[in-house]
Amino acid sequence: MRLGINLGYWGAGMDGDNLAVAQEADRLGYDVCWAAEAYGSDAPTVLAWVAAKTERIDVGSAIMQIPARQPAMTAMTAATLDSLTGGRFRLGLGVSGPQVSEGWYGVKFDKPLARTREYVEIVRKAMTRERLSYDGEHWTLPLPGGPGKPIKLTVHPQREHIPLYIAAIGPKNLEQTGEIADGALLIFPSAEHLEETALRHLRAGREKAGLTMDGFDVCPTLPLALGDDVNALADVFRPYTALYVGGMGSRKQNFYNQLAQRMGYEKEAAEIQDKYLAGDKAGAAAAVPHSLIDQTTLLGSVERIAERMTAYAEAGVTTLTLAPAGFTLDERLAALRAGFEAMERAGLA
Repeated sequence: MRLGINLGYWGAGMDGDNLAVAQEADRLGYDVCWAAEAYGSDAPTVLAWVAAKTERIDVGSAIMQIPARQPAMTAMTAATLDSLTGGRFRLGLGVSGPQVSEGWYGVKFDKPLARTREYVEIVRKAMTRERLSYDGEHWTLPLPGGPGKPIKLTVHPQREHIPLYIAAIGPKNLEQTGEIADGALLIFPSAEHLEETALRHLRAGREKAGLTMDGFDVCPTLPLALGDDVNALADVFRPYTALYVGGMGSRKQNFYNQLAQRMGYEKEAAEIQDKYLAGDKAGAAAAVPHSLIDQTTLLGSVERIAERMTAYAEAGVTTLTLAPAGFTLDERLAALRAGFEAMERAGLA
């Protein structure tokens, strides 16, 4: 099992710290550094900056949002970053959610699976540097009846095949991800529930494509906090969990709430959402069960974190991405180093 880090969103007031965390992860031997985007910082700019300031670690988008860019633009960006980084780029894609897609980008959040499939097909075709033409339900290239003509990518990526990941939560998306991608980006993963909530669907998709799980990267992200008081550490993540389970999406379209339900927290997920959408964020945070937080984070001593890492490795995780938490840079760096030490103690490095 490999280790990665996720810097989250740039511009949250810890930008200098984020770069220091990425550089320390590079020095320690972490495998990949991911950056996210929503409706603030964009991932490619952050990744170019991090790559320029590091030497070995891969950089990956977790995620570049599909409604934000035409697929050919994504292919251009991926090829450019792969060339600039000397073959250290990983392309992570995702549909985002209906609020961001329609409210920020003005793109209808309809048929997300079909749109993702077409998007991936176009990106991959463009990356072959063949002349690009495509006839699909959502994209037609070139547009018919006009001056457009098939064009080929002029940039030469460092590699012929850039690893492509998809952020997936729901069963159908997970199955399609297994079928068409090289890896899956998972959030709120529980080692105890990983088989039923993710792996069996990914495996079904691989089988549909005539493939096995060999070489497929199962890549969940987990916050990591170092300390002796596990309950106190878990409380730090209550607002974070409540935001996703309660308020990330509408009442009908909250993928994280549905995931919590599939993990056995049906009643609790409903209560968290009711309180959050009613404006009672503190009540929503208080309603998050300790066990849900503990199952989807890495908390405690190095020894306890090592035990949890072993459980994830045994469940089928191939790259464990950490989001080292702390109120200061020193605390974040300590968490980062603890994650690497735990990996070595567990004999997983």
